[in-house]
Amino acid sequence: METSEILKKVRKIEIKSRGLSQNIFAGQYHSAFKGRGMAFSEVREYQFGDDVRDIDWNVTARFHRPYVKVFEEERELTVMLLIDVSGSLDFGTRRQMKREMLAEIAATLAFSAIQNNDKIGVIFFSNHIEKYIPPKKGRKHILYIIREMLDFKPSSTLTDVGMAVEFLTQVMKRKCTAFLVSDFYDRRIGAAFEKQVQIANRKHDLVAIQVYDPFAKSLPDVGLLTVRDAETGRDLLIDTSSRKLRQAHAQYFNQRQNTLREVFAKGNVDWISVATNEDFVKALMLLFARRA
Repeated sequence: METSEILKKVRKIEIKSRGLSQNIFAGQYHSAFKGRGMAFSEVREYQFGDDVRDIDWNVTARFHRPYVKVFEEERELTVMLLIDVSGSLDFGTRRQMKREMLAEIAATLAFSAIQNNDKIGVIFFSNHIEKYIPPKKGRKHILYIIREMLDFKPSSTLTDVGMAVEFLTQVMKRKCTAFLVSDFYDRRIGAAFEKQVQIANRKHDLVAIQVYDPFAKSLPDVGLLTVRDAETGRDLLIDTSSRKLRQAHAQYFNQRQNTLREVFAKGNVDWISVATNEDFVKALMLLFARRA
């Protein structure tokens, strides 16, 4: 992709994502993701019902009237985006590629974060860590992240989501909010992944966002079709007119979704699943409302 084309795409995503984060998510993001603790704000005169443990005895002695300390929640967070860059993201049969929707979701979350004065960092992963961008603040940093998302060339087409979650646990020493954005096209998802998710979510606030193509859920009857596994590069000729094949395909998708649902439920991880022909805005608003 040429530099001018990348810059146009970056600008397009920035305009859309900033608009969404400012107009739609401003308040919801603010209330859905909490700060690390409480910070001293000011003192005021004691009022009936105030906790006596909050009395500031130095100020009280000075003015001969009881004063209490007022605390505010520390709003600043560190946000990490764990972004799948494996080969399976380069697929799309409807409105857009999975990779394109994933980039828009990540950019929207990033702009929501900087409106809240949060730091934001990124972990690009395939079946290993492709790139780690440490958390920083500011629009310039986010535009760099978006550009990387659009133009990044991974060294592997394969996926290991659990490895990325484990890396997060190791590299982030302080608590952060982490968005794991992937299609979860990973045959390793099972007991080991479940444990990795549980460990990560005990230390951090882990949120999962799945992006999938409608064909993954329901295969249309279009006769003979050559499909390629984007992760292995293998071509396969399938007969979509076979009802048995379509049923097996749908059953495989449902089993995979049930496994994910079970893993995230056991790990107490909030998650949403959105298809590339759906509105991800509604899915994010549902996620935010659930956490508020």
